[in-house]
Amino acid sequence: MLSKPNDFTYNELRSLLSHLGYVETQSGKTSGSRVAFIHEEDKHIIRLHKPHPGNELKKYQIEQLIEELQARSLI
Repeated sequence: MLSKPNDFTYNELRSLLSHLGYVETQSGKTSGSRVAFIHEEDKHIIRLHKPHPGNELKKYQIEQLIEELQARSLI
């Protein structure tokens, strides 16, 4: 993810965040493509929209995720 690939998928993100201690959640039927990843220990929340129609994250999403995870010293 740090190399900001154009083909970084949501499934890869889910796997990475799970490894870092986050759990994926959706807020009911009205949440649509909006999801949250909650850190199990400190309850930090990362919110984003699932990419669609494809599975690749947008460049800005990757950059925001990198900044947030670096700020928390997770990567």
